[in-house]
Amino acid sequence: MKLESKYFDSIRVSSKRQTSAKKETHAPVCQWKGCDKPGVHRAPKGRGRDGEYFQFCVDHVRQYNQDYNYFDGMSDAEVSNFRKDAATGHRPTWKTGANAWAHGTRDGSQDADAAARVKAGTQRMNRKVRSSRTATAPTFQRQLKPLERKSLKVMDLGEDASREDIKSRFKELVKIHHPDANGGDSRSEEKLREILQAYNYLKQSGLV
Repeated sequence: MKLESKYFDSIRVSSKRQTSAKKETHAPVCQWKGCDKPGVHRAPKGRGRDGEYFQFCVDHVRQYNQDYNYFDGMSDAEVSNFRKDAATGHRPTWKTGANAWAHGTRDGSQDADAAARVKAGTQRMNRKVRSSRTATAPTFQRQLKPLERKSLKVMDLGEDASREDIKSRFKELVKIHHPDANGGDSRSEEKLREILQAYNYLKQSGLV
């Protein structure tokens, strides 16, 4: 196109200021009482109303955020518990010193059969351990940490379990609680997840 063309003069490029003004005309009105400015900034409505927001102008969203307190109305104990749960993403954690059967989260015939297989396997493992012991002088064994004891208990093993005992027990439990062996039962999947977590922790601790 030639610069002296009559069409060149008719072209107008909108500025950023004009574009911003157009956006503001379509924005909702600020929800602050008595304010009629465009409410283009979102502010959370508070605890218990996740995903809901107020629409404020820039001045009022700053004022709102300055006074905003998510824990308003909660006691010190509730705030402390909330912060502790936040460390695990508010997901349930293991109970110390108890497996899933001990604190009553499992029942049904499938669990009873699985428990019987676990008990039988534990008895076989204990017999193997006792038969393999010799009359040699006792060897030094380091003091186990609480999480190590709990992980061994999840796998139904004693504190004197050897590296080979843990590996053998892990393979046996995986076969018992694998979803393919339990018709895709979600409770078996939860138990298998606990076993995997326990085994991985023992592995990181150098016991496997």
